[in-house]
Amino acid sequence: MGQFAVSGKQFTYDGKPVQLLSGAIHYFRIVPEYWRDRLLKLKACGLNTVETYVAWNVHEPNEGQFNFSGQADLVRFIEIAGELGLYVIVRPSPYICAEWEFGGLPAWLLSEPDMKLRCYHKPFLDKVDAYYDVLLPKLKPLLCTNGGPIIAMQIENEYGSYGNDKRYLEYLKDGMIRRGVDVLLFTSDGPTDVMLQGGMVDGVLATVNFGSRTEESFSKLLEYQPDKPLMCMEYWNGWFDHWGEEHHTRDAKDAAAVLDDMLKIGASVNFYMFHGGTNFGFYNGANYGGFYEPTVTSYDYDSALSENGELTEKYYAFREVIGKYAEVDESILPEPIRKKAYGRIPLTASAELFDSLSLLSRPVERTCPEPMEKLGQNYGFILYTTRVSGPREKASLILQEVHDRALVFLDGEYKGVLERWDKESKVELEIPKEGAELSILVENMGRVNYGPKLKDYKGITEAVRLGYQALYHWTIHTLPLDDLSPLKFQKSGPVSEKPVFYRGTFQVEEAADTFLDMSGWTKGVAYINGFNLGRYWKRGPQQTLYIPGPLLKEGENEIVIFELHGTDEAAVTLTDRPNLG
Repeated sequence: MGQFAVSGKQFTYDGKPVQLLSGAIHYFRIVPEYWRDRLLKLKACGLNTVETYVAWNVHEPNEGQFNFSGQADLVRFIEIAGELGLYVIVRPSPYICAEWEFGGLPAWLLSEPDMKLRCYHKPFLDKVDAYYDVLLPKLKPLLCTNGGPIIAMQIENEYGSYGNDKRYLEYLKDGMIRRGVDVLLFTSDGPTDVMLQGGMVDGVLATVNFGSRTEESFSKLLEYQPDKPLMCMEYWNGWFDHWGEEHHTRDAKDAAAVLDDMLKIGASVNFYMFHGGTNFGFYNGANYGGFYEPTVTSYDYDSALSENGELTEKYYAFREVIGKYAEVDESILPEPIRKKAYGRIPLTASAELFDSLSLLSRPVERTCPEPMEKLGQNYGFILYTTRVSGPREKASLILQEVHDRALVFLDGEYKGVLERWDKESKVELEIPKEGAELSILVENMGRVNYGPKLKDYKGITEAVRLGYQALYHWTIHTLPLDDLSPLKFQKSGPVSEKPVFYRGTFQVEEAADTFLDMSGWTKGVAYINGFNLGRYWKRGPQQTLYIPGPLLKEGENEIVIFELHGTDEAAVTLTDRPNLG
């Protein structure tokens, strides 16, 4: 049994003062085989605590269907941290932000009529309660009060940046306590009046999140909470990337200096991130600050450990600073993980999407084009098809509103792309006398994870018009692409401009980390042995996809690339170094 507590202006564990030196590592962004490696590297940097969010959409992918195995084995991740002598901070808020799809909220919430998110709305709270009834009993034995490593848990996440519903926050707090959570509870918000006023809860420790201006940020916290320990719950020492931006980096010396500012005044800190990992599959989030900005697959974050777990210049700079205030044991560092370039791999088989629809999806008929959520789909792509009478003069195709990127085909011929963020994107269609079949393939590029645009339906969310006339009666194929095994591949012919699955195999004698170089390809999704590695896009900044060694196997391995537009050559290269732009 242990007792982590607040005693005046300091933290204590069983009555002894503790300065929390913590780093964020998200178990759901790392293959389980590497959890111990990453946690050992965290401890070898002098940290005594690991912090993780809990992603609701990972654990309840469909309502009432729970997953706590494999990459979702939260309990095992916490147990490993405990075995290594680390404290654990858990942030199980229904909403986590984290540049994660929908901020961790499950997409199926949007199938509920008039669902209100992150407020005292009973239909939403009922879903949270059902989730917490399963999640929190798994965490209770791991609390420090029961002999486990969990010392603190979060009520909600940066709520003051979103709303001011104190009744909602109190409900979450009471629900955690009622389910046996008896460790320190906290909130975290930006260091401003508005954010602290909206996010603080009576009787709950407030912490702040920032990346610079330490004195200014803590001074604001002290105005609201003068008699408690200072903690930066998210020290933003790096940043994330959107598609089409430059890759973000931050000078290691600058980041280390801000860390020193915090530690020398006795404050506690949690690096966000210490190790970012990867947005595997379709789990990347997006931002909306006037226009839609989807996040890339890599979550390297320019943090102390790179996306593939290597020690960076920042790691050494942080360790040097931490060594001034705490004991650092470098001897526990694990051996570096091997990387290998497996070389060029021809993709000799292919299957066109439009020829494979009956294998991947069962069509439904709707009068109006409906979004994914109304059809029970969470992620991936969705195809809308209708017949348009002719003849018709050239007119603009209008999608109201498309979320997020639509490829337009007329009688199977590619006509152009309409993008949510590009108001200038335009497709004009001329319909022949005999009429034509109109097909619109929409990609869900990740739901918004922060701010007021959280309720982010995917697909065509309102209507389709050709000129001024709305088009009705659609055949819709949902394409989550979570299982490609039904596909029937044939020997590849000429490279096509249509959406095509390309398949190739390669032999592995010894599995090692590697990187999938997508040079020459345009846009799509990559799979290794059935595992969805995530999206690629030539617009960058990211040009390679990380393949952890445990995803490979001795003998034959399979790569499948779902390419939307076409490629210079049906071949990929597995290299031993990343290219994040």
